[in-house]
Amino acid sequence: MEYVRLGNTGMKVSRLCLGCMGFGDAQRWIHKWVLSESESRPIIQKALEAGINFFDTANVYSLGASEEILGRALKDFAKRDEVVIATKVHGKMFDGPNGSGLSRKSILSEIDNSLKRLEMDYVDLYIIHRWDYDTPVEETMEALNDVVRAGKARYIGASAMWAWQFQKAQRVAEKHGWTRFVSMQNHINLIYREEEREMLPFCQDEKIGVTPYSPLASGRLTRDFLSEGSLRSETDQIQKMKYDAAAESDRPVVERVAELANKLGVSRAHIALAWLLQKEVVTAPIIGATRISQIDEAIGALSVKLTSQEVAYLEEPYVPHRIIGHQ
Repeated sequence: MEYVRLGNTGMKVSRLCLGCMGFGDAQRWIHKWVLSESESRPIIQKALEAGINFFDTANVYSLGASEEILGRALKDFAKRDEVVIATKVHGKMFDGPNGSGLSRKSILSEIDNSLKRLEMDYVDLYIIHRWDYDTPVEETMEALNDVVRAGKARYIGASAMWAWQFQKAQRVAEKHGWTRFVSMQNHINLIYREEEREMLPFCQDEKIGVTPYSPLASGRLTRDFLSEGSLRSETDQIQKMKYDAAAESDRPVVERVAELANKLGVSRAHIALAWLLQKEVVTAPIIGATRISQIDEAIGALSVKLTSQEVAYLEEPYVPHRIIGHQ
C-alpha cells in the first residue's frame, strides 16, 4: 500500500479509501443492495489487512447503520489512532424542519450522533455532503469550525458542489480565521469528467486533496457495454440517473478501457483506477467494495502506470455531459 498526505495537511492516508455506503441495513434505506453487518465485517477486515487506513461513511447511509457497522468493526480489528475516518452531514435523518441540512443546529447535533454510532471520540474528516441553499454559508462554516475546536473532528471536507460555492466557503472561512476545507469528494471517472473544468484546477491551486467517488462509474467501466449488471445496477435509481441517459455516448470510452486492459493484461478496474491515480490532484479514489475480491483488484491498480499516450487514448472519445451529483 502507498500512503500520501491528504491535501496540504500532515495527515497520511492510503492511496485507496474504502467507501462504506454499501454496508448497512436494507430495511432502513432506499438501497436494497447494501450488505448486512455480517457480510460487511470481512470486507472491512480485509481492507485493513491490505493496508487501507482510510474509511469513508456518512450519517445518511442506511440512516446511521453504516456508521454503526464501521465503528464496531474498527473497534475489533484496528487501533483508532492508526485509521483515518471520514463521515458526512447534510442528508435527511428524520422527518421535520430540522431533519437535514447544514444549519448550526443540524451540524452540532449530527456530529454527536455520528460519534455515538461510530463509538469514537472524534472523526478525522467531517464532510458536508452537499451544499445547503437554505443556510447562510457563514453559519455553516462557523459551526464546522466549532466542531474542530471542540476536538470532535480533526479536519473538514466538502463534497459535490459547484466550484464557485466551494471557493466562497473557503474565502468565508479565511476571512474569519475559521477552519478551511482540506478535501473535496466529487464525482469523477472516465465517463464523467465535468469536474476537470473548474473544480480540479481550483483544488490543485489551493492544494486541496481530491477523493473521487464512483471511480468505476458503478461498475459501468468494468464490464462489456451491453452485459448484465448487478443487483445494484438493476435497482439503484440514483445510479441509473447518473449514467443511463448518456450511456450510448459513453460506449467508445468503455470499449477503449476494455481494449487497453486486454493489451496490458490487466483488469478493466485497474485501467479505470490507474487513470484517476495518475492525476496529480487526486489523493485517494473511494472504492465501494461489496466483495473481498474487489479489495485485491483495486490494490492491483496501484502497480499500473499509464503512459501519457495511453491516458490520451482513453480520454479522446469523451463528450461533455450534463452536470449531475450536485443535488
